[in-house]
Amino acid sequence: MKKRVITIGEVMMRLTASGHERFLQTDGYKVFFGGAEANVAVSVSHFGQETAHITAFPNHDIGKAACNYLKKNGVNTSHIPFLDEGRLGVYFHEKGSMQRSSKIVYDRFGSSFSFIKATDFDWDAIFKDAGWLHWAGITPAISVATAEFCKTAIVKAKEQGLTVSGDINYRRNLWQYGKTPLDIMPELIGNTDIMIAGLADFENCMNIKKDNFLEACSEACKKFGNIRTIATTNRISVSASHNRLSGMMWKDGEIYNSKEYDMPNIVDRIGGGDAFMAGLIYGLLYKDNQGALEFSVAASVLKHTIPGDANLSKVEEVEQLVKGKNIGRLLR
Repeated sequence: MKKRVITIGEVMMRLTASGHERFLQTDGYKVFFGGAEANVAVSVSHFGQETAHITAFPNHDIGKAACNYLKKNGVNTSHIPFLDEGRLGVYFHEKGSMQRSSKIVYDRFGSSFSFIKATDFDWDAIFKDAGWLHWAGITPAISVATAEFCKTAIVKAKEQGLTVSGDINYRRNLWQYGKTPLDIMPELIGNTDIMIAGLADFENCMNIKKDNFLEACSEACKKFGNIRTIATTNRISVSASHNRLSGMMWKDGEIYNSKEYDMPNIVDRIGGGDAFMAGLIYGLLYKDNQGALEFSVAASVLKHTIPGDANLSKVEEVEQLVKGKNIGRLLR
């Protein structure tokens, strides 16, 4: 099977207030770049896989800086256009601690990505030598254009025999262009093989109302016969800086559960779900079902130790964590 992984989706600038300062008091911000699907590409690239990301950037130095971020992390950017309309989306991050929750404020409307046109891409060239396409539910929620872009990419990928994964990732506040998730998402899910979805995603994007993950997966399989695998994480938030994390995966009617990790001193939890998705892609390519799930959860845990949006861990580091080795040691 071809292992090259293609991801599609918006890349944004993240501005994180200094230390644990609040928006109302800080006078400094740390700059990061990221986006749900791009975070997956960066992580998979660090696992040693060939990757490419498809998006659109504004045609100025900040757009080029965002593109350079992908390049320096090994992600192919040769198919990304620079547009004269729109801007780079931004989000502001206030890091919580103990009982004070973290906060995010988005400023993304009118971004260059929202004007992207599916017809401007050579999909045959993009998918040449590729084996996997990954998308997320954020993309079709942004605009009519991005919904069509996502649909076209998925259809073209299936025509060329790629495995398609999707992180359903329902975001209520994004659907502002006259369509609801149930107008758009079922068709996209109907061409997707592997999903990450929680109970809220099942209800809002598939109209499946269940209180049990296994029951929801079984119903989704009946409704969408193409689905082979559905995974999710279980997060227990003791505080903003102390969580416990485990994972669950339904595959071909069987349920798999991972071990649980205690994370008492979280550095940065943003992108934890994307790291889980990247780990799942790699795991399903190279490991058995239980091994794939354990790898994906361990990858997510390591992301919580890394500032920024993406997991920069290598395969060996993830595998060592799965085995419980070299935890917190000084490695020379």
